[in-house]
Amino acid sequence: MNKAKIQTVDEKGMISMKAEDEKFMREAIKICERGVNAGQAPFGAVIVKNKRIIARGHNEVWADTDITAHGEIVAIRNANRKLKSVKLKGCTIYSTTEPCPMCFSAIHWARMDRIVYGASIKDAKKAGFHELTVSNKEMKRKGGSAVEITGGVLARECRKQLKQWKLLRKCGTY
Repeated sequence: MNKAKIQTVDEKGMISMKAEDEKFMREAIKICERGVNAGQAPFGAVIVKNKRIIARGHNEVWADTDITAHGEIVAIRNANRKLKSVKLKGCTIYSTTEPCPMCFSAIHWARMDRIVYGASIKDAKKAGFHELTVSNKEMKRKGGSAVEITGGVLARECRKQLKQWKLLRKCGTY
């Protein structure tokens, strides 16, 4: 298998490494699958610092009876504990689905450098979730956030998680 890194440039001229993004997104998908198998909604995330995963999280809304226990929030809480800090500067979050406005805000407040996501908020809405259809790019623009955003990484595989969850339906939507 060719491990060559393919560089892409975002609207700010920042370089992202496609091969690295796909590697870490595959880990987020694995975490998502664990959550679905545990009867949770289909959302997973990993947080990376210095090219190493420092935290993982899948949706735990139903398990914890906590509407804020989205995969990204669970991963952020785990990273905060690991680093013993609320600031996650130098970190990238990989999320199977575009973070909702709550999760985007938490990422912004944690001062993460970058968001990489697969499926879009619109894809989650199509799966039956009661999403606020405010994109991360719109949140960034309106809120003046410095976070870099890369969307659509392994989007087909991430949408597959949403479809698989719909077939299993071990828990409801919110």
